[in-house]
Amino acid sequence: MSVTAFSTFTIWLIKTVKSAVGKTTYSALLFVLHKNITDVIYIHVPFCLRRCIYCDFYSTTYSTHIRQKYVESLCCELVNRQSYLPSKTIRTIYFGGGTPSQLTIEEIEKILHCIRTHYDVIQDAEITFEANPDDINEKFASELRRIGINRVSLGVQTFNNQLLTILRRRHSAEQAQNAVSVLQKEGIRNISIDLIYGLPNQSVEMFKHDLEIAFSLPIQHLSSYALSVEEGTALHRMIESKELKPVDEDIFIEEYNLLMTAAESAGFTHYEISNFALPRFESKHNSAYWNETPYLGCGPGAHSFDGKSRRFNLPNVITYNEQPGEPAYETEELTAENKFNERLFTSLRTRCGLDINKLQEDFPALWVDNLKTAAQSHLANKRMEFRGKNLCLTKQGIFVSDDIISDLMV
Repeated sequence: MSVTAFSTFTIWLIKTVKSAVGKTTYSALLFVLHKNITDVIYIHVPFCLRRCIYCDFYSTTYSTHIRQKYVESLCCELVNRQSYLPSKTIRTIYFGGGTPSQLTIEEIEKILHCIRTHYDVIQDAEITFEANPDDINEKFASELRRIGINRVSLGVQTFNNQLLTILRRRHSAEQAQNAVSVLQKEGIRNISIDLIYGLPNQSVEMFKHDLEIAFSLPIQHLSSYALSVEEGTALHRMIESKELKPVDEDIFIEEYNLLMTAAESAGFTHYEISNFALPRFESKHNSAYWNETPYLGCGPGAHSFDGKSRRFNLPNVITYNEQPGEPAYETEELTAENKFNERLFTSLRTRCGLDINKLQEDFPALWVDNLKTAAQSHLANKRMEFRGKNLCLTKQGIFVSDDIISDLMV
């Protein structure tokens, strides 16, 4: 599939977005993924002590002065952009990175205070904080809860120490398991972890062991992504130089099958291609992206969407700090074709699938008719199915989702 068929946002979303139904009915899932979740705020914290070999998100090393100045500039941007969103009612806040846990509690609290002062944050807002496992201790976890963080996402990636070393992760497998226990002990009741499959030197048995450990822990959510080799990363250079060997596609498929089976056995709903949750613990913030909800992204490299166009802050913390509250940015006006293709991509990644009736309301009839025609072969070979009036991928279809979506695009 050519990435030129997608907007810049969709390419970003492909990189980002980190089945047992149990007691959650299809209708409940539909409510979670398709209700109007207006509006949401994303905070990009660009700081890392060192870069992992696979990462191509904007991040940088830093001094205390740069970090403190960043927090000041971020608060200025939050104040100056109050009119960006259609509504100032905020249902989710997400601290991503980079490594948000490189901020001090005082800095995190200052950012949250700024948001609460200038926006209407609902009482039960989902407030997610990404953290490295080795940054979590009892005091830090307790303080996160005190200032209002109610969901923590840990960048575990694997519980194998040899693989963690290859990835240049700072934590150990033991620290990752301990971080989950500490968060639970200190009252964080919504814990998510990230795992990567298809890692160099990772056997199927290693990933199976990762899953066994993950589902033995008191977590409520799991995001698991296939390793993506992006140009410009250390991983890409290591594969090009033959220092590391890329994983065969058959291994990816086998590990993903293990993932789906293990999640189902643990009672987790497979509600999006890469995301699994216990009932009622689906990520509200990520669901907003899939639902075309307006969101405000602040910080260097952050993306925003006001319902009409997308905005991209330039990824440079130095220039960001030099222009507090007025960061340099680019914008992208979406064509009707872009919007149609994004709708396909985001909707078909979810269990709820693509609402054909809504598609007919929003786009030319010819496009929808062509989609229905193109979908017939995938329905016939059981790679797609209808759930009610929604067109969805089956388990078999997930493995060739890129090809299917490419077939359906305008």
